[in-house]
Amino acid sequence: MSEAAAPGEALLTRALSGETAAFAALVRDQQRSVYSLALRMLCDRQKAEDLAQEVFLQLHRNLASIESVTHLAFWLRKVTLNRAIDRLRREPKMAVLPLEAAATVAAGLDNDGLDEDPLLVRRLRQLVNQLPPAPRAVLLLRYQEDLDPTDIARTLNMSINTVKSHLKRSLAVLRKGIDVATGDAVRSRT
Repeated sequence: MSEAAAPGEALLTRALSGETAAFAALVRDQQRSVYSLALRMLCDRQKAEDLAQEVFLQLHRNLASIESVTHLAFWLRKVTLNRAIDRLRREPKMAVLPLEAAATVAAGLDNDGLDEDPLLVRRLRQLVNQLPPAPRAVLLLRYQEDLDPTDIARTLNMSINTVKSHLKRSLAVLRKGIDVATGDAVRSRT
């Protein structure tokens, strides 16, 4: 066991033995990643907070099934995404995002050099938010969580080909949407 993993494993062991403070520390360690993933999926701060709370309540009920810190991270990602997808499927589709949601998502994303064009960044976020729940989850796991397609397939209970298909189609939709947005901008200047 590496030194970095040792404290997390010790904390998990203590939580598994029923120590409330250890479970609270596990929640504190993981809450940022759970909330971030929920926020990216739901695009609503309040809904993301509610979903994160539901995920940690479910973790408390199922803590005995967690085998390691790595398994814990996998389990939390999987439950967060499944709950977010279920919630998105239950809610009616909205054509327009509230301004607050766009600002919240914008504040949480790392732009990787896209800071020089905030309109492009905003358009990209809008396009990602318009994707259906499953392709959005695949895209977020690939580019936010930096998981490879095999891990995404395991997390979402999809075949690897389905993951690759979602990635390919989603990227095509994003490219087309960005091309349309930049094409419209160029046409409006001339």
